[in-house]
Amino acid sequence: MRVVFAGTPGFSVPCLSALLEAKGVDVVGVVSQPDRKSGRGMKLTPTPVKQAAIDAGIDVITPETLRNNDEALAWLKSRQCDVLVVVAFGMILPKPWLQAPAIAPVNVHASLLPRWRGAAPIERSLLAGDTQTGVCIMQMEEGLDTGGVYACSSLAISDTTTGSELWFKLAPMGAELLIDTLAKIEAGLQPEPQPDKGVTYAQKISNDERIIDWSKSAADIDRLVRCFSPRPGVRALCKGKWLKLIAGDVLTDIHHCQAGTVVAADQTLDIACAGGSVYRISELQPEGKKPMAVSDFLRGAQLQAGDLLS
Repeated sequence: MRVVFAGTPGFSVPCLSALLEAKGVDVVGVVSQPDRKSGRGMKLTPTPVKQAAIDAGIDVITPETLRNNDEALAWLKSRQCDVLVVVAFGMILPKPWLQAPAIAPVNVHASLLPRWRGAAPIERSLLAGDTQTGVCIMQMEEGLDTGGVYACSSLAISDTTTGSELWFKLAPMGAELLIDTLAKIEAGLQPEPQPDKGVTYAQKISNDERIIDWSKSAADIDRLVRCFSPRPGVRALCKGKWLKLIAGDVLTDIHHCQAGTVVAADQTLDIACAGGSVYRISELQPEGKKPMAVSDFLRGAQLQAGDLLS
């Protein structure tokens, strides 16, 4: 089976690696997004998928866009692939790209479709308080993650699961399911249409969503912190400076304070949230400093009960 792979972030790399190791699979080309500036020096850096392709000696292209890009389409057609495998590529594939593979364009999607179609399924599942998520292997079509599903594998979400844990578990899970499913597709497996009931959309995460709103419940704030811990993190203002919250817990305590009020600031940092709930911060990173335990932060923070966090 001749395969062209399209992907961008580190989440995609386990699938590419699995394809390179799979018997009967020939990865004949890779498509990724263009190099981006990153790091303190803001140097142009290849995407993780592009770097993996270079390391493996595979022909890779990084077009700025696929729409009306005759050169990129000609490259794809010249690969004469049976399957186009897409994993977190980050671009919409035009119809000619979907029609190019001899068998099918296949997507590894990190949710249990039809729940959380779209750009940020991992984050949305955790923020919504879902108790399970997973990966689906689906046939791509012009609609947003609307294609039929070949196979799914599920994963439980606990009340301590972080976003990074989901990423590191779902990526290899998707790779394993992909290899198993490709063999079945080659043998004639057909996808099952997605049901109309239960459709939700995972919109891209905005920067504003990573700023703490203390008028939400402690449980909501805990999910937000866990979703983006340790990176890129969520932020709150404390006396005019940003704090990045890394970890914390929901308390059973009840308060009668304005949301955002410091309830305790001795050995612990407890913040009043909506509905009388309390969130205890256990690890944070002050602006311009390294991550630290709350006890270390409080020694120099001059915070006291009654202070208000923005």
